[in-house]
Amino acid sequence: MTLSEIRAAAIKPALALMPMRMTSPQAEIQLLAIGLQESGFAARHQLGGPAHGFWQFEQGGVRGVLQHPQSRAQAMAICVDRGVEADAASVHAALEHDDILAAAFARLLFWIDPSPLPAVGDAGRSWDLYLRTWRPGRPRRDSWDAFYARAVGEVSP
Repeated sequence: MTLSEIRAAAIKPALALMPMRMTSPQAEIQLLAIGLQESGFAARHQLGGPAHGFWQFEQGGVRGVLQHPQSRAQAMAICVDRGVEADAASVHAALEHDDILAAAFARLLFWIDPSPLPAVGDAGRSWDLYLRTWRPGRPRRDSWDAFYARAVGEVSP
């Protein structure tokens, strides 16, 4: 999928399910950059691994979003809206086929981080947020800046 397509089909509809304070160009940029880093918006199931959705959630990450006090109520409401049971196994399975649900849970995961979203153009702080929230097993910093720049270019042409 192109970045324009993923914004139109998943990110915009996911953000429309959330309060206005959770939507911003910074949130869209972060979602695009993380999706590019995690799956390139090409794989909804991790090759040889347990992660699902373009943002490559593992079941523990889903559980964290469902249980965290900052995201729990919103996560439950999104599950109702998307017609999925609000338990980690059900949501995790649905992420592979529901890009809106996947984008919403990705947004909720970095919503629970106590730091504000990085300013547009701050690839370093954006990388730090990604590391804190996704905790990737094999972080690839060498690809981040280019992905982040593509995301910025898509959202802030």
